[in-house]
Amino acid sequence: MSGDIPFRREMEFNYGEVDQVTPLLRRVIANNPSAFTFSGTGTYIIGRGNVAVVDPGPMDDAHFEALVTALDGETVSHILITHTHHDHSPLAARLKALTGAKTYAYGPHGSGPAGGARASGDVRLDAGGDTDFHPDVTVDHGDVIEGRGWEAECVFTPGHTSNHMSFALARENTLLSGDHVMGWSTSVIAPPDGNMATYMASLQLLLDREEDIYWPTHGPAVEKPNRFVRAFITHRKMREAAIVQQLKNGLTTIPDIVRQIYSEVAPTLHPAAGMSVLAHMEHLVEQEKVETDGAPAINGSYRLRS
Repeated sequence: MSGDIPFRREMEFNYGEVDQVTPLLRRVIANNPSAFTFSGTGTYIIGRGNVAVVDPGPMDDAHFEALVTALDGETVSHILITHTHHDHSPLAARLKALTGAKTYAYGPHGSGPAGGARASGDVRLDAGGDTDFHPDVTVDHGDVIEGRGWEAECVFTPGHTSNHMSFALARENTLLSGDHVMGWSTSVIAPPDGNMATYMASLQLLLDREEDIYWPTHGPAVEKPNRFVRAFITHRKMREAAIVQQLKNGLTTIPDIVRQIYSEVAPTLHPAAGMSVLAHMEHLVEQEKVETDGAPAINGSYRLRS
């Protein structure tokens, strides 16, 4: 039920090696592949000489050594964090200790709208919340971070997490989109920190921008990004309509709904799919289309609002 999303999953790389992906950007990919991280976390280096590092990645010795090698002879002036999941932010502390660079992010885990400063839901995803991270410098939507030979505009895109920040590089008309928009998959929206309403609003915000290409933290570049964003919006609306249809069919629980609408997905991924359905249920309750007893919960009972 992915609609017409033009997914792209082919990419050439070697773990531990640095690749020049654009004149301004280099990337080193961590060897942490999974169902949630695709081939692994892509750490970006902006500029030459005096550089910024974006999403240093998981606490992994081999990835840290690969970054140190890639940065040999250069000065790291900034460390930018898109969001605080364990595959994105933990290595920032070690990189900061080595380089003295300050960390920049919207805030700690759970600090954004509709946030919850704890692990994402009651299902342990590969990328749980990094509650140890606290930025040296907090940034907000529209702020511009300046370095030597580069500048990055902060584009606030909550939804996947409440503190998710993308970074636009005007010199190349490029967006570092973190996990908000990826080419290989849709994002997991897992309450309590993930929120469907803010995710949809963040997708809509990107439609008003004119970047030519997105570089996500996982997977290949997203070309013709507005096409992707529109397809993601359509996909989520289709998923919401499917949930409503299952409620009309008499189903009342999230596990039963997941088995119906995610029948093509491996059962091992159904718990994560359940968190996505919970995010949709929260959104449907907010829109007064669905009701439940108490706050929406993974084990709750749901019904269409009469």
